[in-house]
Amino acid sequence: MTERHYYHSDALQLQAQVLACQPLEDGNYALELDATLFHPQGGGQPADGGTLNGEPLLRLVPRGEDILHVVARPQPLGAASLEIDGRLRVLHARWHSAGHLIGYLGETQGWRPVKAHHWPGEGRITFMPGDGVKALEQAWLQEALTRLIAADLPRRQRQENGMRQVGFGDLPAYGCGGTHVRSLAELGEVTISALKMKKGQLVVYYDLR
Repeated sequence: MTERHYYHSDALQLQAQVLACQPLEDGNYALELDATLFHPQGGGQPADGGTLNGEPLLRLVPRGEDILHVVARPQPLGAASLEIDGRLRVLHARWHSAGHLIGYLGETQGWRPVKAHHWPGEGRITFMPGDGVKALEQAWLQEALTRLIAADLPRRQRQENGMRQVGFGDLPAYGCGGTHVRSLAELGEVTISALKMKKGQLVVYYDLR
């Protein structure tokens, strides 16, 4: 099992152990590690980037409880240095955390988030109407979102029934395996760009600057 350090650490460097190195059909190599800082694509969030022993990380492949790290050249078994692309990590964390806030605000008006896409330039949250649903206005959503960001609530996380729960301040926490900002002011300016109804679902589009 690959221990996922990004669950509980914001570090950008880690010393890990290469347990296995296997050639792939495309000429690259898949490394099995005992631990990682790299978040693989999933949960609506794109994968981290960076280097492993100075080699650019080409992709991450979840395999059961392991995460395979694909690089262009074989690496020896034993100690390995992992380094996260900090700029990319912060970017992805900002988009992901902004999506969580929008999901929460929709819930306060009776809308149930059913799908999220936190990719830079493509942010959107899809809602289904729930009990007691109210009209969700773009101006209200923007004002409420801006107010939460200005409050600069700190990130909090805990383990509950084996699941990592992530929230901010006294807002509800949600089961999540992704990366997030330390506090909401790090989000910067988040803009609600559009709301659209599609086949009975409400899609909220958002952007960051």
